[in-house]
This record gives sequence, structure tokens and C-alpha cells, in this order.
Amino acid sequence: MTNKKKRTLEMNRKVFGAFMPRPMTARRRKLSDFPHVHPAHRRLAKKLSSPLMIGPPLCEELMDFVSHVFTENEADVAQHLSGLKPHTPKDIAREAHRPVEEVEAVLKHLAYEKFVIVSAGPKKKRSYRLVPVVPGMFELCLVGQSLETMSEWHKKFIEVFERLYETGYMTTFGEKLPQVVRFLPAPGSISGNPLALPSDKLEVVFDRYDTFGIGNCQCRMTMEVLGRGCGKPIGNCTVMGDWARSGIRSGRLREVTKKEALEIKAEAESHGLTSWIMNVDSGSGQVSCSCCGCCCHALRMVNEFNVPSWIAPPHFMPVFDFSLCNYCGKCARTCPMGAIVVDSKQKTAWQIEARCVGCGLCVQACKDKKAVTMEPVPDYRLPPGSWYAMIAREGHKAVRSVFERWFRSKV
Repeated sequence: MTNKKKRTLEMNRKVFGAFMPRPMTARRRKLSDFPHVHPAHRRLAKKLSSPLMIGPPLCEELMDFVSHVFTENEADVAQHLSGLKPHTPKDIAREAHRPVEEVEAVLKHLAYEKFVIVSAGPKKKRSYRLVPVVPGMFELCLVGQSLETMSEWHKKFIEVFERLYETGYMTTFGEKLPQVVRFLPAPGSISGNPLALPSDKLEVVFDRYDTFGIGNCQCRMTMEVLGRGCGKPIGNCTVMGDWARSGIRSGRLREVTKKEALEIKAEAESHGLTSWIMNVDSGSGQVSCSCCGCCCHALRMVNEFNVPSWIAPPHFMPVFDFSLCNYCGKCARTCPMGAIVVDSKQKTAWQIEARCVGCGLCVQACKDKKAVTMEPVPDYRLPPGSWYAMIAREGHKAVRSVFERWFRSKV
């Protein structure tokens, strides 16, 4: 089978494995192609399309997204924000030629009711900043929502976001994105391995924090709203430390104990979900999502579009003992990344190592035959010890991706 790295999950009666990725469909447009769109929406869309904002090309799907998320009045204010430098209401009022009170009311609404921009600083000196479409607006807007209480505006948000995501625009950033998240091996897959590190174990990571908040998975909620859900549990996105305290105070997260948080994550794993955390080994806050390959937008970047995403190389990867294998395909069906291909008729199987995130679910699936074990990767790099160390290690990749995207847009 050729072109093994460029395949995503497929299943039929004989072969469990992967197929060719979807092409990018975003059609680059000019601002002049949207004469019917309000000028403030056009200018804001142009700003969000910047490579510095990890933005999509200026396209019809992006314009539809911006036009839904921001009213004309909100876009008139937000167009003056930056994704890098925070601005105060006075700054924006000066640029927009509008009263400070009006501008401040709009900014507060966008930051604390719609959750599509971010704020920082003390109450009397608060400043505001744009965030990318993803990661950014998508997560912030949906993290406090539920399927039962979600408004029609949020459902429309999901629809316009998904149309934009499915253009595959992230492929325009090439293969060098910062590795800001890492997947942890399922606990049972590395139990007893003497080379397992504290940073490999979710319960050890949890020991560093005393506050835990639970929210609903934005990705699986999105697929449920669109009628394409997988039916797996939704309430298992876990936030820790200072980040959890902030979300709990705002009512967007449900506070739980550490024991309850670990039980929720164990339940998620029993449904074939795999956990990731931010790829930093310290900090005042942390996040752990429980992901599936069919809904998670980070994993779908790999599965559907063959984009390496923001995922760090794993510490452990599966090793197969084919003398014990009966080629049942359970490991391939369980793998969220389509990284294992099994031909049950021809009795052949192989790995696509470039796709493996080291989640260990294949080991769990093969617990009866024990044909799969997790072994450490020899050249594994420990996660950065701080966000500053993360920037020092991964910053050049972001710069390179942005430059390559900018250069291609000019050709």
C-alpha cells in the first residue's frame, strides 16, 4: 500500500486502516469581492485572515463566520483590536471616533457574554485583544455551553465555524506548527514500565493542583449539533489550577474534586477517548481534554487533512508482536488516528508511525492477546518546563509557518 502517511481512517469487512485526505477547498478572495458585506466586517475578516492570527485565507466561509459572530456595531469596534498588543477602551474609542462608554460596553459584551475576545488587567485598567478563530474563539465561545441550553446563536456559530474548518485552511501553514499539546498514554498501557515519567501520568499531573473544573467538549458538542456525533461522553474537559478557578467563578465550569476529575477521565478512557494536556511541565494552570479521532478538531486536522497539527511526538509508541496477533483489527478500529492498518483477510498489518500520538488505546484493545505493548521512544524530548521555555523551543516554528503562509499568499 503506497502513500501511507497520507491516509485517514477507513473500515470495511477486510481492511481496517486509512484513506486519502480531503483537499483544501478555501478559495482565496479579495475584499472587493464582498461589496454587499458591511465595511467593518470586511476589515475585521481581513485582520483575522492574517498568518499572525493563524487565520484562514480571506474567503467566503470566513466572511460568513465574521458576519455571524459580530454585529455591525461590534465589528466597528473589534476591527481596531490587535491579536498581539492589548488595547484599552480609550485606545479603541480614539481610533473609532466613538465615546469611551459605548466602546467599553461593546468590548465587555464581546469578552464576557459572547466570549469571542479576551481581556486582561485590573477592572479600571482592563485591556482587550483579538484571538484566532481556532484555537481561540471556537473554544472560548463554547466551553461554557451545553446541548440542552445552547442558544440558536451558538448553534449557528457552530455551523459557520464548521464550514470554515472543513475548507482545510490549516494546510496552508505547512508542516511546522508549534507542538503545544501532547497526548498521554492510557494508564493501563504503561503500568509497570520503569521508564514512565511523572509527566506521562495524568494522576501525577493532577497532584500539582488543588482546583478542578469540568466543562463540555466543544468538539463533540459541535458534531452533535450537526447531527454527526459519535455518542461518546461530552462532559470531560478538565481545567486545573488558576485557569479552573477563573472558569468556576464565571460559572462556565463545574467544580469537582481531584478524585471526581480522575473518575471522569477514567470513564472517558473506557469509551475509547484519549487524554491530552498542554505540552508544558509546570504552570499555574493546565487543561486536559478527552478526545476522539472523529470529532476532535486537532485530531481531525491529521485524520482528514494530513496536517501535523500542534501535537508533540509521543514518549511511548506501540510495538507489535505479530506471533501473538490474530489480525482481528481491534487495534486499528480503536486507534483514533488511523495509525494502524490491518488486513484481516491477507493476515497483514503495519503501523503509520508519523500518525501515532502514543495514546496506548491499541494496547487496551488487545489486552486478551497481548500482541501490543508500549515502548519508549529513544530520542524523546521532555516537555518544556515553562511557557517561556515553550516559546524558546517552539517559537521558530510559528515564525516559519507564518512566513511560509505569507510568502505563498504573495506568489
